[in-house]
Amino acid sequence: MAKHYFLGLAADRKDIWRQLFVHGSSRDYTKLSDFLKKKYSGEEVILTKNGRSALALALKAYFSKGDKVIVNGFTCYAVYEAVRAAGLVPVFSDIEMRTLNFDFNALEEICQKEPDVKGIIVQNTLGNPIDIKKLERLAKEHNLIIIEDLAHATGVKYPDGREVGTVGAATVLSFGKDKSIDTTSGGAVILRNPVNNVVEAPSKTPKISDTLRNRYYPLLGAICRGLSYVHLGGTLMRLFVKIHWVEKSADNKLDLSCKINKFEARLALGQLRNLSQKGEGPIREFYLVDNRDEVLRKLRKAGYYFDGFWYEKPVSPARYYKKIRFPEDNCKTAVQIAERIINFPTYYSKKDLEKATKIVKEYLWSGNK
Repeated sequence: MAKHYFLGLAADRKDIWRQLFVHGSSRDYTKLSDFLKKKYSGEEVILTKNGRSALALALKAYFSKGDKVIVNGFTCYAVYEAVRAAGLVPVFSDIEMRTLNFDFNALEEICQKEPDVKGIIVQNTLGNPIDIKKLERLAKEHNLIIIEDLAHATGVKYPDGREVGTVGAATVLSFGKDKSIDTTSGGAVILRNPVNNVVEAPSKTPKISDTLRNRYYPLLGAICRGLSYVHLGGTLMRLFVKIHWVEKSADNKLDLSCKINKFEARLALGQLRNLSQKGEGPIREFYLVDNRDEVLRKLRKAGYYFDGFWYEKPVSPARYYKKIRFPEDNCKTAVQIAERIINFPTYYSKKDLEKATKIVKEYLWSGNK
């Protein structure tokens, strides 16, 4: 039987067992907060239900209602939702095709046209670090506050050697599915002085139903992957979503009153400590292709289930895209990339991905740079 490969982070038996039975306590909140405060030189750490809630709190701490902040033109709905929840206005900026990070010419144009822009959210897409020195110069010139989003890039180093998350006014982490730190849900924000506004830390713990859903997700995911060999995995996962045993990542609602589960705080701390010891690189490798649907069909036939890519729209998932009124004319590169991108997970070896790479390279887009 040929081996199958999946895009989402694969949990091994130890991970599944740990997620099911690890015990958490209030001490784990304290330990995680102290670790993050020390690692990122923070003044205050707030633990949250998810990454988008953490980002919203970070924005509330440094900006006033109605302020404009620059957002990567190739991102997820969670970022847009956080900006809106903070009462701010997102200004989407186009990106570089090579790195998926901000195009500095586009940034400069925005700053010239909209001098009232107050901040910029840096997400280091897929774990590819931006030229942070160049960004700092631009931010200083235009009085922009930098907020670092580490969902894809925890443990990654900038080209100048500094670790991602140590530069901006605030650092935001997501512990959601397939992120650099993956406990199924949860997040954190590290604030540094000066903080313009006092933000209230969440006090409620998640509902029992949410807690159980998060505990069982790795097990249910493993069951579905096992059934993929008899072509039943996708059907079963859709059933789990329909009966609310599994929640899609994009549907993990923002909630500023709820904090992370205690057991997820403990798991997150363990993963962060491991990253501190070994470092981290990009979490996905990307290609731009022609005839993406055909490429994906060939990949599936060869045992590679890489359909759930970031991102199939400039702001994903597609079901939320129309709500945003995305400025496609101002972010043409982001639109092109969203139509053509395919991601490979970096936790598989080159040998594991040899057949997949061969398939993709037959379809590489001629406009790729």
